[in-house]
Amino acid sequence: MNYQKELDKLLERLKKEERVPRLLLHSCCAPCSSYVLEYLGEYFEITVFYYNPNVFPESEYTKRILEQQMLIGDMKVKHPVSFIAGNYDRDAFNEIAEGMEHLKEGGERCLKCYELRLREAAILAKEGEFDYYTTTLSISPLKNADQLNEIGIRLAEEYAVTYLQSDFKKKNGYKRSIELSKEFGLYRQDYCGCEYSRRDRK
Repeated sequence: MNYQKELDKLLERLKKEERVPRLLLHSCCAPCSSYVLEYLGEYFEITVFYYNPNVFPESEYTKRILEQQMLIGDMKVKHPVSFIAGNYDRDAFNEIAEGMEHLKEGGERCLKCYELRLREAAILAKEGEFDYYTTTLSISPLKNADQLNEIGIRLAEEYAVTYLQSDFKKKNGYKRSIELSKEFGLYRQDYCGCEYSRRDRK
């Protein structure tokens, strides 16, 4: 499926209908969210949900969440952007990673991690009666948009919410995120987040 094409169709329809739905946006970090906020902030009222119990060490988690809050405060988009901080539950990540500590980034451990974070987002989207939920994760060249969308859609069906299908690396999204990171002076980490990606970084 061409997720960008499907998203374009939806955005065009929202524009014609002059509707501004509420979107719960799971964010992995400020740099990745920068382009997504700029792009989708024209069409949605966004709540950024920072839930990343995989991030290690805790000082790194604190640094990333502060960067996220700073960006939301500094960045001006058409519609309001609010923020929700999830719990820093290391036990939740360690539980899903158990037995897969040796795997390289991009494998089964990462898929379980995506699901952990998207599940929490789906639950919150249901509780908050959001029109859509999605994640910034697909902006990374290292993340598989097909896998992310499959997880997002499956969880959407489980919790009776709507997943916003996307592949934010399209339309030069990743390149734009780098430009915006420079513009806002954002800290760009050199590993995904968990202690295993930190171990294997090059």
